[in-house]
Amino acid sequence: MIYDAVVVGGGPSGATAAEDLARAGHRVALLDRDGRIKPCGGAIPPRLIADFNIPDDLIVARINTARMISPRGRSVDIHIEGGYVGMVDREHFDEYLRRRAVSAGAVRVTGTFTGIERNAAGTVVVYRDKASGEAQRLACRVVIGADGARSAVARAEVPGGDKIPYVIAYHEIIEAPKRGADYDPTRCDVVYDGKISPDFYGWVFPHGPQASVGMGTELDGIDLKRATADLRAASGLTDCQTIRREGAPIPLKPLDRWDNGRDVVLAGDAAGVVAPSSGEGIYYAMFGGRVAARAADAFLDSGRVSDLKLARRLFMKDNGSVFRVLRSMQDAYYKSDERRERFVSLCHDKDVQTLTFEAYMNKKLVKARPLAHLKIGLKNIAHLLRLVPETAT
Repeated sequence: MIYDAVVVGGGPSGATAAEDLARAGHRVALLDRDGRIKPCGGAIPPRLIADFNIPDDLIVARINTARMISPRGRSVDIHIEGGYVGMVDREHFDEYLRRRAVSAGAVRVTGTFTGIERNAAGTVVVYRDKASGEAQRLACRVVIGADGARSAVARAEVPGGDKIPYVIAYHEIIEAPKRGADYDPTRCDVVYDGKISPDFYGWVFPHGPQASVGMGTELDGIDLKRATADLRAASGLTDCQTIRREGAPIPLKPLDRWDNGRDVVLAGDAAGVVAPSSGEGIYYAMFGGRVAARAADAFLDSGRVSDLKLARRLFMKDNGSVFRVLRSMQDAYYKSDERRERFVSLCHDKDVQTLTFEAYMNKKLVKARPLAHLKIGLKNIAHLLRLVPETAT
């Protein structure tokens, strides 16, 4: 059998691409290793819930407050007005998306991608079958590489795919404590402290009966488990039972090119689409899977390899400005504890809070309030030039 598309990777990006292509009437194989759970805070905004039709029973917690904590222990609570941020457990969320792709018509294949061969008949994806351990092949017309930050598809097929920068993220899923002074099941804590992460942040995210506690860093030599233990201690979570531990690279810069100009297009982490500064990835992975499916669909219809470039073009049209702003924010404020202290001070500003959450919830930079943008810009400059005290709001 020759498939129209083989999607490599069954996370949110790959599962979305496979579902969309199957619903469009294409013959699709979804190749996934099975059993892997990505370390992830699990936050999904209302835009994702609506755009991708996520059922309520997958939402394990509803967050209405984000607490930003500075290196000196100062905190600011940002309340989410008129909505909530949903929390999911990737163990169940990803599997639901894979099953939904199968219900749409995709064929699920369990194994590990090993390479791509080409012959007179076309493109062949080679994988090691999980059950037998033997090499197997899937013939197809186009391949979508959605196999994560260290994508084997990207490294083998796409120029620059082996040079993507990333943060190493580590978290522990723990049994959630009862609501107490330092833990609120409706609040996400984001900890900007160089003792926890010298260049990123730590987090405590509620997951209903469980919680995700973790951190990320781009720097070598950081003891991730020690830093997470320190975070648990600071948050009063040391004695909570640990359910599982997970670590993985998280890319923080979209690749300049997502296709090989022939028969491969990338999606999700493989394309580098995790938001700088926030590290948010699920929405962007699923959106990336959707535009990769659109590009593959256009290519399958026209036969023009140039149509594969549609994936990156559509993604950056919708999200490029947000990514540039977040990258600038990370570069400006994550370099030292002094800068992080100033960042938390800036977060006290109501205009900052409103515009930040409007952008997060709806995935758009809001342009309707020019005076608020000007005010924020001036405060930003004042903090970066040290014209105001660190604790100034």
